[in-house]
Amino acid sequence: MRALVTGGAGFIGSNLVDALLDRGEEVTVIDDLSTGRRENLDKALSRGASLHEVDIRDASRVLEVFASERPEAVFHMAAQIDVRKSIEDPAWDAGINVVGTINVLEAARASDVRRLVNTSTGGAIYGETDVMPTPETVQPLPMAAYGQSKQCAEQYCGWYSRLYGLSTTTLRYGNVYGPRQDPSGEAGVIAIFAGRLLDGARPIVYGDGRATRDYTFVGDIVAANLAAAAHPQAHGAYNVGTGRESSVLDVIDALREAAGVSEHDYQADFEPARLGELDRSSLDVSRAHAELGFTADTPLVDGVRAVLEHQRAERAAQ
Repeated sequence: MRALVTGGAGFIGSNLVDALLDRGEEVTVIDDLSTGRRENLDKALSRGASLHEVDIRDASRVLEVFASERPEAVFHMAAQIDVRKSIEDPAWDAGINVVGTINVLEAARASDVRRLVNTSTGGAIYGETDVMPTPETVQPLPMAAYGQSKQCAEQYCGWYSRLYGLSTTTLRYGNVYGPRQDPSGEAGVIAIFAGRLLDGARPIVYGDGRATRDYTFVGDIVAANLAAAAHPQAHGAYNVGTGRESSVLDVIDALREAAGVSEHDYQADFEPARLGELDRSSLDVSRAHAELGFTADTPLVDGVRAVLEHQRAERAAQ
């Protein structure tokens, strides 16, 4: 299979690229390297993957890559994911997450792509809801522009399916974490907290630490993408997560356990909650299990331990 991964130099995308290569697939990456890291692809490029430094907002360049590479399956992961920046500049956010997605869809249509798997958010798309865990049937009411733009991108996937017959499906992720997530970035509390632990610094918690998310290990996210691409009947949106709520305080406890440090040695500093952040997020993942045969089963402590080991190895190599 010829696969193309947009955002393939990023945290999730590069892990998927590695998995595709492990399966013997031909892999093309589109990434402008604005947030993705070339070093995430060093091994993949040595194994035969190709990288095109292209911004998905550049429709003609995206079309050129698709026309030359002729992918059979596309994994669309390129996105703007910073919630706070999306609120400050929603037009910029939409330019990447909506217009960029349209450009990818149009290139996929023109190139006769067999299946497109779109990346969306389970954490930000539903907004404040009393339905916990939240199934895909709940109406999305995003609180941040990021969630709004992702919902709009999903709808364009559906439109391309209805009008052109392009086979698309969307995966709404929980809060993804794992190796290669940037500990100095704006997203990814586990990576940030792990980095601070290794620095001997205290984690900064916004709010009281009781806000919950469905923290999902990147290896499980990769497995869900492969399942969605392979399943001939996959359609619409699927929640992808563990189906379990974990609070920020639970994350800190898991870090303590994985690192073997005491509560006294690793304590949090608390700051006021931030605008646009949800108090709770819990995904109903039964549809993905029933229709795709997918289950995210990596325990939080094991996943956190993998993050710490990866960050330690990166520091040792510097």
